[in-house]
Amino acid sequence: IGFCPKQTLEIMKYTAVVSALLLANVDAFAPGQSSPRTTVACDALADKIFGMDLFAPKADQNNYGARGNKNLKVGEITDGSYVPNGLTKEQYAKIRAGEQAKKAANYEKNVKKAGVFEDFTDWYAKRGTELGQDWKQKVTLGHQMVKTKYDWSGTADAKKFESTTNTNVFAAKKAAPKKAAAKKAAAPTKKFGLF
Repeated sequence: IGFCPKQTLEIMKYTAVVSALLLANVDAFAPGQSSPRTTVACDALADKIFGMDLFAPKADQNNYGARGNKNLKVGEITDGSYVPNGLTKEQYAKIRAGEQAKKAANYEKNVKKAGVFEDFTDWYAKRGTELGQDWKQKVTLGHQMVKTKYDWSGTADAKKFESTTNTNVFAAKKAAPKKAAAKKAAAPTKKFGLF
């Protein structure tokens, strides 16, 4: 086995060609270099879009209670409008206006209650917790009752929620007099039959 420079030269050529092909394939699948975005127009457009204030013309239009500032009204009844059977246009318009007024009054009542809270510190001090445990002996056990069916004030003029006809529902029922037995004994018994 001898050393042949001609064979070595050909092997080196083939190795160089195969290596170049392999590098070309690897380079084809490598991610390309990305240049940073430098266009000012795109940034300015994005800033405008994301910086938009949808309530800008009227900033308080979505606040609670803003319904009173809006021009909301019930539509007028025309010749093509629906009117329920048995009512005239005027009667139906009056009913609709009354419903709208009731709805507006209820909304205003709720708007007045919005944002009104009781301060916990004042309530805590009023309950008397830091002074002693007397609240523990009360009926409500320190809780504040919002609505109650019965009057807990103890005043004599308090409204009673009791029946005026039946004073004691759970009283023992009296036995009815035995009228039926007396009738039965007095009347002769009739027998019916064919024989």
